[in-house]
Amino acid sequence: RARAAGAARMSLTMTLTSQPPESGEAFDILVRGLTGEPRPALFLDVDGTLLDIAPRPDEVVVPPSLRRSLARIHDALEGALALVSGRPVDELDRLFAPLRLPAAGAHGAHWRTHSAGRTETLPGLALPTPLRAQLLALQERHPGLILEDKHTSIAIHFRERPALARALAGAVGRIVEAAGDESVVVLPGKAVLEVKRSGFDKARAIRILMASEPFLGRRPIFIGDDVTDRIALDAVSAAGGIALSVERPLGNVCAVFASAAEVRAAIERVADLMEAST
Repeated sequence: RARAAGAARMSLTMTLTSQPPESGEAFDILVRGLTGEPRPALFLDVDGTLLDIAPRPDEVVVPPSLRRSLARIHDALEGALALVSGRPVDELDRLFAPLRLPAAGAHGAHWRTHSAGRTETLPGLALPTPLRAQLLALQERHPGLILEDKHTSIAIHFRERPALARALAGAVGRIVEAAGDESVVVLPGKAVLEVKRSGFDKARAIRILMASEPFLGRRPIFIGDDVTDRIALDAVSAAGGIALSVERPLGNVCAVFASAAEVRAAIERVADLMEAST
């Protein structure tokens, strides 16, 4: 019980660390974490971590080999593998179909602890209608922007209009400030600004999952690639887990994978090793 409680409590303290080891060591650390003691639980960001970033969110590609490897690790961990993404859970299901995994979507606004379970949602997270309307209108004023309306947040992608980055950040900031709702925040990411309510994030999502079977009492391992993942990376590290990032060090990580392709290769190799050890 004490171990389970300790794994579920995660500090959100964000600390800077020195340069972590290179990606070869990231694989070794992942293998040791998934095949050793204490029993592990694996949490994976999706875009930029498992999948290569695409020009548009609907253009990402999920290799069949990745689906197979994730299914094998999910089985080896007795279900303690979850996707933790900014995408909604139903969108994750469409992307990875026919594979269905435990997941936390929309930065933790909703989650599913078992692959066959129902999705639970935090209440009261919808953005105010006038604010949503003003944000959605940005797409008409700036062709090339891609807006995702997730109900609990709006993601504004400017990958195809990188020159708009500074002006867009200013415009979104002014819209949010004028709304006069201090619970609404702007979450920056890779060529994206996401407007959401505060109080839910990937760290909280992992805490929620860790409080229930099959994750309860296990040591958390999280791999993420973006500033939106940093709070979860630091929280997992503070809880005694393993935090690994992609392309660059983020917060208190212990090692870095070079790319999403390298993460996929590591997942496939780990699946082979875990199967061979059973």
